[in-house]
Amino acid sequence: MGGRFTQDSMASFAGIGGRFTQESAPAIAAAIWGWVPALIWIIFGSIFLGAVHDFSSLMVSLRQQGKSIAQITETTISKRAKMVFAAFLWLSLILIIAVFAASGGKTLSVKPQIVIPTFGLIFVALLVGLMIYKWKMNQILATITGILLLFILIVLGAHIPINIGANAATKWTIILLLYALIASILPVNLLLQPRDYLSAFVLFFGLFFGYLGLILTHPSVHTPAFINGTLVNEPLWPMMFVIIACGAISGFHSLVATGTTSKQLASEKDAKKIGCGAMIAEAALAALALICVTAGLYFNKSQGPIHLVYPQLMKEKGWIVTFGEGYAQLVKPIFDSLGALIAITMLKTFIMTTLDSATRIGRYIGEELMGISLGIKIFKNRYFSTLIIIILSGCLALGKWKTLWPIFGAANQLIAALGLLVVTLYLMQRKKPTKYTLYPALFMLATSIAALIHQTSSFFSQKNYLLLSIGIILIILTAFMLKESIRIIYKLKKGKTV
Repeated sequence: MGGRFTQDSMASFAGIGGRFTQESAPAIAAAIWGWVPALIWIIFGSIFLGAVHDFSSLMVSLRQQGKSIAQITETTISKRAKMVFAAFLWLSLILIIAVFAASGGKTLSVKPQIVIPTFGLIFVALLVGLMIYKWKMNQILATITGILLLFILIVLGAHIPINIGANAATKWTIILLLYALIASILPVNLLLQPRDYLSAFVLFFGLFFGYLGLILTHPSVHTPAFINGTLVNEPLWPMMFVIIACGAISGFHSLVATGTTSKQLASEKDAKKIGCGAMIAEAALAALALICVTAGLYFNKSQGPIHLVYPQLMKEKGWIVTFGEGYAQLVKPIFDSLGALIAITMLKTFIMTTLDSATRIGRYIGEELMGISLGIKIFKNRYFSTLIIIILSGCLALGKWKTLWPIFGAANQLIAALGLLVVTLYLMQRKKPTKYTLYPALFMLATSIAALIHQTSSFFSQKNYLLLSIGIILIILTAFMLKESIRIIYKLKKGKTV
């Protein structure tokens, strides 16, 4: 490319930045089951399930003129299946937005030093977008400018923490939801694309120095290799496989891949880098997150200072801050006291990405499902359809949001399972090999359904009827999708045309 990037390459690179979410889930899993099961799932899940899922869904979308996974369901299975899957995705996206808005709000409240870099990145991304798309400036110069400005924001945040007083977590959660409302309506090349593009550099920066710090400090692992998860009534299977999602396999990836990424790729050749490559890079980040909390921190107060005991940090300040403190210990020889802020900013960029990407995709699905398919005209209005998603997400986020995490994980992994099932049927109809997508689909279906059943039984005993209702609805929608898929498989086996 003649020594410089192109706007098309920026779009492809943004596909990497737009993918990374939920990277401290290994911290949750390691505290419950130990670090060995978590690491094994990250390694093998990302290679044999996650990379296959992400690449295959992206390629199918590219071959179908950039259609979403829900639209592909209509051509592959049936219109009824498409509507049911779209309803499933819409509900799941509301859960995703609620979880990330609430966890992000809590992080901003307990770590006010990251407020400036978190929201400052929005304006930096807008500036970089203008520099490249409107002012036609050199992309390398624009990129360097954006990265330097972000680093200045991190230093500025360390010296000027923004604290908004009582009930800060609730206030920040509302602010994040309002941000998602506005950002999801803006043109994709104005904010989402340049922000995701810069986020990719933040990721690689954090990965490089995280592993360099690991080499320099060579810490010992303090967390037990195996822990009896039944002590908190959480069996290893299926729960660990839905709690650790993005580092191994995540249904949200197929929504992004078929909802926005396929429309931005410069070439089909980039699909391997964005699909397989980004998934493996995400696994590397998940593994680093696992190392940060299990080796950078301590498992109990007899091993080290109480402010570095990671189960205590998880309880008091949340998983994002916990990861940041562990990362800070690894990179202390390099960044001294700035390590935690750099790590938390790295995760916060992806939380912001998740919020507006999920809201945008939810808007598309809502407009298509209720506005077009069901003929409810008001849902064709982008502002109304977005507002409904934000209101529903807000109701969940401002409640007991921590109870949402497991059902969010199960719903997210069910999206991955159903996405792989749709891809399998697509390949089957074209007489292509299907085992490499079918087996992961079956494993994730069994795992996700088992997790949902486990959670709904807990919600029933806790008399949490809202989450119980959500769980039952998701199970019913999944059963319908399976019924429709089996019908298509039967027809294909009989040699009939679908």
